[in-house]
Amino acid sequence: MPRSTASAAWDSGGLPRDTRTSANVPASSRGGADALRGPTGDPLLAAKFAIPAVPRTLVRRQRLLDQLTTGTAGPLTLITGPAGAGKTTLAASWVAEGTAPGPVVWLTAEHDDRAPGVFWSYVLEALRHHQVELPEGPDRPGSAEFVEYSLLARLASGLAHQHRPVVFVLDGLDQVPVREVASALDFVLSHAGPSLRLVVISRVDPLLPLHRYRAQGRICEIRSAHLAFTRHEAAALLRGHGLESCEESVDVLTARTGGWAAGLRLCALEMQRADDPNGFARSFAASQSAVADYLLTEVLDTQPEATRDLLMRSSILDRVHPDLANTLTGREDAEWILAGLTRAGAFVESVAGTRWCRFQPLFAEVLRTHLRHHHPGLEPRLRRRAASWLAGHDRLTEALEQAAATEDWEWATARMVDHLEIGRLLTGPETHRLESCFAGMPRDLPGTASALVAGACAAAQYDLAGCRAHLDRAEEHMRTEQAQPSPETQLALALLRLLSSPGTRDREWGSPRSSGADSGGGCDAVQAADRTLDLAGHVPPSRRAQHPEIEALRRYGLARGLLLTGHLGAARTAFAAAADGCTGATDVVRHHSLGQLALLESLRGELNEAEEHARFALATARNRSVPPARQSGIGHLALAAVALERGDLRGARHHLDLASGCPDAEHDPVTRTEMLVLRSRSNLAQGRWRAALAAIAAPEVRPRALPPWPSQRIALTNSAIQLSRGDPATAITALHEAGPDTSAHVIALARAHLASGDPDRALGLLPPPEDQRDAGIAHRIDILLIRAHAALLAKDTETAQSALGEALTAARPETLRRPFLEAGPWARHLLELRPETAHRHAWLTARLAAVNGRFRADRLSADGSPSAPLVVEQLSDRERQVLQHCAQVMSTEEIAEAMCLSVNTVKTHLRSIYRKLVVSRRGEAVRRARELRLL
Repeated sequence: MPRSTASAAWDSGGLPRDTRTSANVPASSRGGADALRGPTGDPLLAAKFAIPAVPRTLVRRQRLLDQLTTGTAGPLTLITGPAGAGKTTLAASWVAEGTAPGPVVWLTAEHDDRAPGVFWSYVLEALRHHQVELPEGPDRPGSAEFVEYSLLARLASGLAHQHRPVVFVLDGLDQVPVREVASALDFVLSHAGPSLRLVVISRVDPLLPLHRYRAQGRICEIRSAHLAFTRHEAAALLRGHGLESCEESVDVLTARTGGWAAGLRLCALEMQRADDPNGFARSFAASQSAVADYLLTEVLDTQPEATRDLLMRSSILDRVHPDLANTLTGREDAEWILAGLTRAGAFVESVAGTRWCRFQPLFAEVLRTHLRHHHPGLEPRLRRRAASWLAGHDRLTEALEQAAATEDWEWATARMVDHLEIGRLLTGPETHRLESCFAGMPRDLPGTASALVAGACAAAQYDLAGCRAHLDRAEEHMRTEQAQPSPETQLALALLRLLSSPGTRDREWGSPRSSGADSGGGCDAVQAADRTLDLAGHVPPSRRAQHPEIEALRRYGLARGLLLTGHLGAARTAFAAAADGCTGATDVVRHHSLGQLALLESLRGELNEAEEHARFALATARNRSVPPARQSGIGHLALAAVALERGDLRGARHHLDLASGCPDAEHDPVTRTEMLVLRSRSNLAQGRWRAALAAIAAPEVRPRALPPWPSQRIALTNSAIQLSRGDPATAITALHEAGPDTSAHVIALARAHLASGDPDRALGLLPPPEDQRDAGIAHRIDILLIRAHAALLAKDTETAQSALGEALTAARPETLRRPFLEAGPWARHLLELRPETAHRHAWLTARLAAVNGRFRADRLSADGSPSAPLVVEQLSDRERQVLQHCAQVMSTEEIAEAMCLSVNTVKTHLRSIYRKLVVSRRGEAVRRARELRLL
């Protein structure tokens, strides 16, 4: 039903109060022959112009008052929230504060004001009522159906000529959902200029072009989340009702109501009458409260019997469809009943753009309590009926939630397998909901479907060993059952086998060398599992196509298996294919695949690509449907690896800390191992080899406890640590024990033999140049540095400098510093002999100088004369722009205006420029930049 004018005034808890008395209404506007009339001939109701009175028990909420004051400095302020949220009370209390920038005009819109002519008649009369004189006062519309352009133009012009801004508070714009009205309102607001400040109060977003106001920064929005009472405000509300001793009840009341103003106010009123207010609060938590009484008495009991029955039976659902409500009640008029409740605002609201409705949570809870009390035993039957209807209408997740509520696990697990929904437990927007469905399911239930679902739940928790145990149990059930397993069952089993089998080292790994890249043992097992999945069950392609998560998980499982068995090139290609093949329903797979791809690219030295893919992986998790429990730290680890390769230890530590807080940090073998490896290498880069060694000494990362590739990552790190402490023999032993013989392993072994004084053996291990075409940038640089070092030891300085120069040229596009930082004094010595090379590669030499003060090439010009220090870090694009404006002798304020930045941001960029160029003034920075050809 339409919201009444009297109900527009609310007290501090959102309860209605009729504050528009005759004292607020001019005599000429109270009806009778002299009453002002609109275009329909009906009188204009002056009560709509009354500013609601502030209730005595108002809780002064300074944070919201400040938001309104700030918002009315701009053209549009929007206050939205559900009924009883305290929207009108907030606006009225703000007006009473007297902080408005000009005169306040108030208009409460109602459903009957939908006609454009009627609405604008009220707008014009509201301005006159509140004594806002317009220079060219436009006449009221002559027709209810439309408003002429000239009227709107004169109104906008008249407002634009006001000496002080007019604050127009429009309460209940949701009652006038007419696009013509919204368009005209936007026209007036846009053309009135700064003289009009519009405050809109609505239950839903109005039809104004809010996106444009947001993009221009010309809107202040106060939403239901802002309107919800905080704990402090709820305590103040209780104190305002004389309940100072009820501090212990504040938390339970706030949590129960979600800060809903009306619920808190009703509870406070009832607590005033209770002998034991705190005891009442505890009973309120059990749904025996003033809110329950209010909802039952004022809402439920006032409805016809058919409506009450529909509400109670439908309360088992989070959302109700009219056809489903008919199924639960055996009636055929549910749509008509629900539409009436929605129009009446009876705690039922429609889901925009659909036929579905939802109940206010407290109302639904009260209804369920009422159902259990008056119809014991009916709820389970209703839930089973709802589950069948939902499953038959392609809403399986909701159906499973209903089945789980009745612990009908046999029905639920059978539907998961038969409908090919196993993959959705691992990826997709409803992963968390499905996990919650089966969180209470006993893991030892009999039956193949139950074991498969339990295995998928274990995999979702990164418990791959537990997953395999459940799959073994499923296969045992399949052998004992007389019937042939269905195609869907075979497909689910094969998919979970592929995803879980490469997780830890067990019998399929064998010895480290037998599963190496050359032998192909582990890879064969992975590809065999993939082929089994491809053939499993002979499920028609059309059905598989309806479940894109199956193919996405298959690709990801294959890529993971290739990675864990040390086939890095094939894994890199497979992860790229897995990411490219993902859709919106498989963002979890995209998130993980991009992170793994970025990590592999960082190991190859392709740092720019790695950084891009890692940030895309993290953005996918932030902006799409990746639940927190399925977010991986691998993207942060890839960024940490990129930072380490570029010599940025602070950035590496930052991303390592972020990765450590992700769910897979302690469970996934790749994430866990790589985190320890990167922490170890970070310590090693600081010369702390003992701390580096301790970082990879955890029992869970012993080589025999890991798959081949993570095991090799530990061995490579151990070898680097042993070389840094001057023990190449131990480094060689660690490498021989690890395997497999990948490129990284061979290069590390060659480096160790070179350090042990055997350059011939080191060079003999390196592949010939024609075999390096597919090697990563990092490996090519490592090989060049080994050749350069070997040549220097052989007194062939020219060859050494040539190889070093080639390595520097290859590293420069990626800003790859780590191999040179770890190379040792010989690389710095070669650069000192060639100052022109040092200057050409300032991106590296400044960092070498910071690491080792003995390096002097940063203080020599090309001819050997003293020169200024090199740039410590490269300038960002934005810093270069600031520097270019400085070269044009622009002030800080002019630069800020030209770049659309704040003055403080420009100052921050200038400080960074000074630090990087090792200068202290703007003129010195410009001169230094020109010397370095940065300008």
